Amino acid sequence: MQVIIYTTPSCVYCKMAKEFFKEHNVRYEEKNVVFDDKAREDMITKSGQMGVPVIEVEGTVVVGFGKERLSQLLGIN
Repeated sequence: MQVIIYTTPSCVYCKMAKEFFKEHNVRYEEKNVVFDDKAREDMITKSGQMGVPVIEVEGTVVVGFGKERLSQLLGIN
């Protein structure tokens, strides 16, 4: 399953999302939008948002750390 998380180093919710992924053995690709201009552009285009985290699961975009929605998309009970 392809999971991409757009983050910044100081984002508390980004850290929470990554911990959630770690707890559930979810592999993900992290894109730091502070240092990666292309990733920032992609994130804004996909989500219409400048805030992080923006998480993409198999093409479905979740803005913020929504544990219930992520669990549903990832098939976590």
